[in-house]
Amino acid sequence: MEKKLSSVQKKALRKKGYSLKPVVMIGQHGLTDAVLAEIDTALNAHELIKVRIRGADKNKRTEQFTKIEHQLNAEVVHQIGGITVLYRPTTAL
Repeated sequence: MEKKLSSVQKKALRKKGYSLKPVVMIGQHGLTDAVLAEIDTALNAHELIKVRIRGADKNKRTEQFTKIEHQLNAEVVHQIGGITVLYRPTTAL
């Protein structure tokens, strides 16, 4: 797995993320393969995205975002309530 972001980097990304609108919403069916594909596409296009989970408790949301982090090699930059900001650099070595 790639190196984690420093706290300074996370802070800068969090600041950028405030003005973003959620590009993917996870609804009543949860984290399906189609939703993961949509998040992957959005990360490829934008690097920094905001995702909203509706109708899930805190533990379920945390579980879903951990799954996103591992499967898509992204990192949660900020999470508040049902909104999470994800980051994944598009440039690969």
